[in-house]
Amino acid sequence: MVVETAGTAAPVTYRGLFIQKILRINGSAYWPVHYTSKINGASRVKIGVGTAPGLSPGCYIQGIGRIYIGDYTLVGPNVGIISANHDPLDPSKHVRSKVKIGSHCWLGMGSIILPGVELGDYTIVAAGSVVTKSFSDGFVVIGGNPAKIIKSIPEHKVSRRENKWKYYGFIKAKKFPSYEKKRLDI
Repeated sequence: MVVETAGTAAPVTYRGLFIQKILRINGSAYWPVHYTSKINGASRVKIGVGTAPGLSPGCYIQGIGRIYIGDYTLVGPNVGIISANHDPLDPSKHVRSKVKIGSHCWLGMGSIILPGVELGDYTIVAAGSVVTKSFSDGFVVIGGNPAKIIKSIPEHKVSRRENKWKYYGFIKAKKFPSYEKKRLDI
């Protein structure tokens, strides 16, 4: 696994395995996560092949609702993905929602994805953006607070690369359906 994922956007390292699996920092996540990132509700987060939200430092991934992230999506440092908010009538309770992020997306540094948002494939979120509504068609660059479309991405020009070895975090693709059925609350 360490050798097979080397050079990918979601590499598994011996150091990372030690921190997560032995020291148990973000130990509930089934994908590599930086020790300065925080994952809440990892069993409610479904990632795609070659995707590792929180691998960059300082991320906050809150899976109280549900989070779905497609294949080969990049998540920059200090990104927040939030799937629930406090109930305005009773702040001790959460209003759960889901967040869906497509494949081949890129969430720039410091961007925040709020509950209920859906981003289509090949969506790029500019650094520092706050995404409050969905851009489900994808193939766009969005940015700002609140995020809006900055430009479209020509679908025929995008790269459709794949890793030679397919892993959902630490789990080989062929074993993932069994893992998902037993361990994920999706």
